[in-house]
Amino acid sequence: MSRLHLRKATLLFILLAACILYPAPASAAAGNTGGAEVAQILLALVILLVAAKLGGSFVVRVGQPAVLGELVFGIIIGNLHLLGINSFEFIKTDETVRILSEIGVTLLLFQVGLESDLGKLMQVGTSSLLVATIGVVCPFALGFIASSAFMPHESIYVHLFVGATLCATSVGVTARVLMDLGWLKTTEARIILGAAVVDDVQGLIILAVVSGIIRAASAGGQAPSTWAIIWIIAKASLFLAGAVVIGRWIAPKVFHIASRLSASDLLLTTALAICFSFAYLASWIGLAPIVGAFAAGLILDEVHWRSFRERGEHSVEELIKPLTAFLVPVFFVVMGARVELKSFAHVEVLGLAGVVTLAAILGKLACGIGAIQKGLDRLSIGIGMIPRAEVGLIFASIGTRLRLHGEPVVSQSTLSVMIIMVILTTLITPIGLKWSIARSTRKKVKTEVASQK
Repeated sequence: MSRLHLRKATLLFILLAACILYPAPASAAAGNTGGAEVAQILLALVILLVAAKLGGSFVVRVGQPAVLGELVFGIIIGNLHLLGINSFEFIKTDETVRILSEIGVTLLLFQVGLESDLGKLMQVGTSSLLVATIGVVCPFALGFIASSAFMPHESIYVHLFVGATLCATSVGVTARVLMDLGWLKTTEARIILGAAVVDDVQGLIILAVVSGIIRAASAGGQAPSTWAIIWIIAKASLFLAGAVVIGRWIAPKVFHIASRLSASDLLLTTALAICFSFAYLASWIGLAPIVGAFAAGLILDEVHWRSFRERGEHSVEELIKPLTAFLVPVFFVVMGARVELKSFAHVEVLGLAGVVTLAAILGKLACGIGAIQKGLDRLSIGIGMIPRAEVGLIFASIGTRLRLHGEPVVSQSTLSVMIIMVILTTLITPIGLKWSIARSTRKKVKTEVASQK
């Protein structure tokens, strides 16, 4: 580590330590249920942002994604009470902090949608579609079975949500490793990246369906009928399809009208208005707001803001980055802070975490058989689909907010299990891919040498 980076890390660590040791405002101790005071929220943001940057910096230096560091430092902050430091317990329960983190994850899915090419999504090959489908069905089934076997006392809805959390793939980790190893232009890499986009859409639909089933059961006191489940599936699918079709027709008109106004920052404001509108509509019809935010990102093409670019403004992707850099780490640190290390003292929690992680890994390894072309490295394709990272955390966080008979679907111990799974699958992927690609390369070299003889 260079001296400059060492100084920065030291200053951040001192600032974090000062925040931890400094007592929280009296309003927190008094149990301010109507929302924390401004000073309290400012202090919370300092702690969360410094922790995120410290944690992210440390793990990036050892070749891991920053999200792991944000999670780990969140876990540390959330369990300081074990050392007798109780000043910042409000971070885990404060409503204002929760809302800020939810806005952060909404912007994250909007950003993911912006960076997804809808044209390529519609043109993915048969292999990518099969890989994605197998990579959703197998983890869902294995997660459901593991949860049912190890948590027989929980309702079927908890098992469904555990299965849903294992479905999606975080392609960011895989893409970085493939880039570092010079594999990004291979057929296997194109299949992985294409499948990950389809995987995200399928995972969001499953999340919407499972969430809808749980809400229906909570409202009616009993499991929804088969027709109700079919309606939830249709509603989720129609919303995504309708949002894309109608949104791509409306968006250019909205941007055209906005471009005629003389106010500043209109491009960013217009894009955020579309994002939040779609997120609200998704919530209004009973889907997760992140489904709407993702759909909003999908419909926005650079051609929509051509008139703004002619005036010298940056693209929406560039404008949104400072906002996500501020709010997205808040979400991950808060998620880590909700993990109770005391729950790890229970053997059944660690056992379930191990089984769920194994189900998450095996479910994605199975999707390699969906690559139908000859001569492909199916093992590397399967390993490339393993990491859950931020996607798994987003799904788990929704489970903590869903209520069934007044209780959260995802309890504190189940959340801890999900976070262990996220950390392990994210750690395993770079190591596994490097080994698998090296193995594949050696095999190809041997084959070429043998053919020359």
